[in-house]
Amino acid sequence: MGRFQYQREPRHISKFLFSVCIFLFIFVLFFQGISFFSADTRRRQQESLENALMRGVTYCYTVEGTYPESLDYLKEHYGLMYDENLFFVDYRATAPNILPDITVMERRGQ
Repeated sequence: MGRFQYQREPRHISKFLFSVCIFLFIFVLFFQGISFFSADTRRRQQESLENALMRGVTYCYTVEGTYPESLDYLKEHYGLMYDENLFFVDYRATAPNILPDITVMERRGQ
C-alpha cells in the first residue's frame, strides 16, 4: 500500500535554492555582458563622430580654402548628422585658416 504515497526528499529545498542561485548568477552575467557591449558601442560611436568631424572640416578646407565657421555650417553644407541627445560637440573656430578645436563628449544620464 505504501507505493502510491509521496515522500518528500529532505534536500528538495536546497536543490531549489541552488537552482535559483544558478539562474540569478547567469542573469547577472547576461546583463553585465550587455552593459559591456553597450559601453563599447558608445565608445565606437564617439570615435566615429570624431573621425567624421575631422573629415568634414578637412574636406571643407580643401574645397573652400577656409575651415567652417560653425558646427551648423558643417551640418547644412556637408551633411553631418549625429545624435545630439547622445553626444555633445564643442566646436570652437579661432580663425578661417586655423584648424578649429573640436571636442566630443558623451552626454550622461541617457
